[in-house]
Amino acid sequence: MSTATATAESVHPASPVTLEADYEPVLSRWLWLVKWLLALPHYLVLAALLVAFVVVEVIAWFAILFTARYPRVLFDFNLGVLRWTWRVSYYAYGSLGTDRYPPFTLAAVPTYPARLDIAYPERLSRGLVLVKGWLLVVPQYLVVSMLVGGSTTGGGLAALLTLYAGVALLFTNLYPRGMYDLNVGLHRYAARVLAYGSLMTDVYPPFRLDQGEREPHLP
Repeated sequence: MSTATATAESVHPASPVTLEADYEPVLSRWLWLVKWLLALPHYLVLAALLVAFVVVEVIAWFAILFTARYPRVLFDFNLGVLRWTWRVSYYAYGSLGTDRYPPFTLAAVPTYPARLDIAYPERLSRGLVLVKGWLLVVPQYLVVSMLVGGSTTGGGLAALLTLYAGVALLFTNLYPRGMYDLNVGLHRYAARVLAYGSLMTDVYPPFRLDQGEREPHLP
């Protein structure tokens, strides 16, 4: 490991949550106006999947309490739901970051311009599971509610940035880079908080906004 890399990782330690995106500066001027309709099938599927997500989280809570492990099949399912949600959010009104239609899958899609991964924890704290999902994460949820409206699909400051980006696309078909970097950073922060609050990691999310396409510890 180089000195520069080691220094970067000491300043920005690697998070178990990796949220990345590919900047596409030139996008359709008008497509964003109808993405609410184009994404409707995804919203319908995600509504059902998010119900399942909550049920799985409850089952995982008991599993962690008694075994200190998040069953891998349950972890992979909930990770898949979060991946799917991020792709749809990135395509539609969470970011408007791409015109590529998101795939209908829980699996990782490395070629899609929006990607999310969470490192699987071999063991989790039995004690933390009793308090992190409702007590320890509360300050983070308050911040997330202002940044992305309390979800990873869009709201708060992220929704305002997306609206401004849509207007910019309408007149210039260019996505302003500063708006883009901040928008992705907001969603990255929200993903870290959601992963912690959903019991998928014991690493407390830092009160830090890492903007841009890539995680700060990755090239």
